Amino acid sequence: MSARLDTLVEARREAVIGFLRHLVQAGRGGESAVQAELAARAANLGTLENVVYHPADVVMRQEFADPAAMDSGERSAILLRRPGQGGGRSLVIFAHPDSEPFRTPHGWSHDPFAATITAGRLYGWGVADDLAGVACMVEALDVVAASGLVLAGDVTLASTPSKRHARGVCALLGKGLSADAALYLHPAESGQGMREVKTFTSGQVAFEIAVEGLPPPTTEPLPAAFAHQAVNPIEKAFLVHEALRALDRRRGEAIRHPALQAAIGRSTNLMLSHIASGAPGQLSRPAATCTLGGVLAFPPPETLEQVQAQIARAIRDTADPWLTQHPPRIVWRAGTTGAELPSAHPLFAHASAAIAEVTGSGPAANALHTGSDIRHPMVQRGIPTLGLGPLGGDLTQNGRNDEWVDVEDYVRSVKVVASLIAAWCA
Repeated sequence: MSARLDTLVEARREAVIGFLRHLVQAGRGGESAVQAELAARAANLGTLENVVYHPADVVMRQEFADPAAMDSGERSAILLRRPGQGGGRSLVIFAHPDSEPFRTPHGWSHDPFAATITAGRLYGWGVADDLAGVACMVEALDVVAASGLVLAGDVTLASTPSKRHARGVCALLGKGLSADAALYLHPAESGQGMREVKTFTSGQVAFEIAVEGLPPPTTEPLPAAFAHQAVNPIEKAFLVHEALRALDRRRGEAIRHPALQAAIGRSTNLMLSHIASGAPGQLSRPAATCTLGGVLAFPPPETLEQVQAQIARAIRDTADPWLTQHPPRIVWRAGTTGAELPSAHPLFAHASAAIAEVTGSGPAANALHTGSDIRHPMVQRGIPTLGLGPLGGDLTQNGRNDEWVDVEDYVRSVKVVASLIAAWCA
């Protein structure tokens, strides 16, 4: 059956590539235009449903985000259900249609919405994040339908907003969407393309710590002469910084996940990425507070609550009288929980077999993705999930220009996903 599906994809090559180009071109009209293009293309493949939701209303397990970081207002997810004849395993395939907000000047050497193909690369705004995933799932299911194969299990496609905590797939999971397994389609940011799969994602918690100081007891406009009578929040923040570094060292020794240890020799990291205090133009004025910001990445099965408690305890136990009497204030900005698909799971076996048949070699499981959307079905509903996608690069979300997807690898991804649907839902 796999060879037959490959032949069908090759016969429809121009249409397979053409649909991805149409999505890029539709992106000029924004996310709603992309969703409309998707709905029109997929209308003959099953039953369509437009699910409207508000991200802030989605109840999350083991995940949170500062409301200020979330887009407000209504969002829309597109569901396509293709029922099987019964008795087979079901599969949810999801990807996100939303891309980074368009900016001008864009700095691209190609028209971001022309879907130009040059030297084997298809360029377009959001093409690698994640229009290629959206196009792949529709084209793959269409190929399966055209093959005449009658599936035993149900297949559901979900085009669900994701960026800026849009929580599209979580909204659907909360409304009852379920399956025996899930597949997340997204081009590989690692440069490996179809040579890898995502079976593992670390969790991460982002936080800010505000440390208070005490100004010197004077009304002098230039109080540097009284600095010894003040409590400098920057100096106290250094103590907090050292406490966090010590926590990071302890965790680095104690927390060891085999996949991460093998890949990079370390399984968890605490990274301080921001510090702010005082004003650059007022160097003679004492700072009232000093704020440290950072993130801590952690592997499954650790939980957010466990990691947050460790950070809070490290700060609380700082041996300093001022900090004891004036505890630093922690603001938790965002947090996700890690998840893992065991290599022994049949979904991994089927995906590996499909990739090996299409590409000539089996994939590696990349353990270095933090916060990947593969976590959502696993954490929210306990659904085994795997991610894959074609080679892509220069993602706009990383501040780059001329985002692209490799055309041949995109075609291979359609072949792989069609084969995986046929094998899993047979």
